[in-house]
Amino acid sequence: MQTNNDIYKEIRPYNDEEVSGAIARLVNDKEFITAILNYRFPQFSGVLGWLLIPLIKRFLIWKWSNVKTVADVQQQVARYMEATIDHSCDGVTQSGLDKLDPSQSYLFISNHRDIAMDPAMVNWCLYKNNFQTLRIAIGDNLLKKPCATELMRLNKSFIVKRSAKAPREMMKALGLLSGYISHSLETGNSIWIAQKEGRAKDGDDKTDPAILKMFYMEGRKRKQPFSEFMAGLNIVPVAISYENDPCDVAKAKELYEKETHGSYEKGEFEDIESIVQGIVGQKRRIHVSFGDVIRAPAETPEALAEAIDQQIANNYHLFPANYIAAGIEDETATEAEKARFAEKLSGLPQGVADILKKMYAFPALKKQ
Repeated sequence: MQTNNDIYKEIRPYNDEEVSGAIARLVNDKEFITAILNYRFPQFSGVLGWLLIPLIKRFLIWKWSNVKTVADVQQQVARYMEATIDHSCDGVTQSGLDKLDPSQSYLFISNHRDIAMDPAMVNWCLYKNNFQTLRIAIGDNLLKKPCATELMRLNKSFIVKRSAKAPREMMKALGLLSGYISHSLETGNSIWIAQKEGRAKDGDDKTDPAILKMFYMEGRKRKQPFSEFMAGLNIVPVAISYENDPCDVAKAKELYEKETHGSYEKGEFEDIESIVQGIVGQKRRIHVSFGDVIRAPAETPEALAEAIDQQIANNYHLFPANYIAAGIEDETATEAEKARFAEKLSGLPQGVADILKKMYAFPALKKQ
C-alpha cells in the first residue's frame, strides 16, 4: 500500500499497484526493445531491425498481459530461472533450509561471486522449498539505464545508492537504506545482501564490517546496543559454491592487470557483460548452503564479520576443481577432473593461470 509519507519510495521495489505502469514503461523503452532484438535476433538487428520492433512490442504486451502483481512477476521470473538452470548448469542443491522457519523473515548475507546469479540462486532455493522470495539489494552502479531500474524494481530489488559521494548525502542514503532493511524484516520480508561491495574475484570470501555498521545505523537511531539490535535481524550467512565460474578468466585477467600495472580500467559495458556471462555461461553444479541464524551477535561489527566468515568458510561446498587447485587429494578429484582443470588453465598466460588457480584453491585452503 502506498501512502503519501512513503519515505522509501526512491529505493524500494515496486508495489502491486505500480507493476502495470512499470511494464508499460518497459514496453515503450526503445533501448530495452533494441536489447531484446540484439539478443534474440542478432541476424536482424541491422537494417531490418525496425521491422521487428513493433512485433516484439506486441509480443511483450501479449505475454505480460496477465502480469498485474509482484507475485505474478515472481512466477514469470521462476519460469526464466527454470530455463536458465536447465541450460547453464548440471543441477542446484541446497543444505540448511530445514533449520529455518518459512514463516520468519531473515537477513541472508552471502558470499559474492556472481552479480545476478548469487541472489537468484538463494531465491530459487527458497522458492523451491516454499519460502517467500526475498528482496534483493542492488547497487545503483548497475542501474545506469532506466530499463534496468524498472526490471530490478519489478523483481523485488531495492537500490543501494553507491553513487552518493558527499559525506552528508552518503550518510542520509545509508540511514535510509538501514531503515528500509529493518522495516522490510519487521514486515515479514526477507532480504538478500552480499557480504561486501563487489565480487570476491580472488576467491577469498570476506565480510566487510562497513555493511554491518550500515545495518546498525537504524539500531543506533533506536538507541539499542549493537548486539541486541543485530540479534533481531535474524542474520543467516549463506555460502554459494559454483563448480565452474563462467567469469573466472575475466576476473583473473582483471586481477593480473591490477597486479602488474597497478590499476584496471573497466569497459563501459563490462558489468552488463559479466551479468550476461554469469547467467548464460556454464556453471556445472551449484550448491547453496544456508548457515545458522546468528542468535547472539558479537559486540562489534568486526567480530560479527568474523562469525559470518567462519560459517561461510565452513559451509562452502567444495568441488573437484577446488581440491585440484589447492593440491589436496580427494576421491572426487579424478584423473578426468584433473585433465579438465588443466585444460582450463592451458593457453592462459602464466600469471593469469596462477591467479585463476588461487581463486579455486582459496575455499579449500580456508576450510582446512
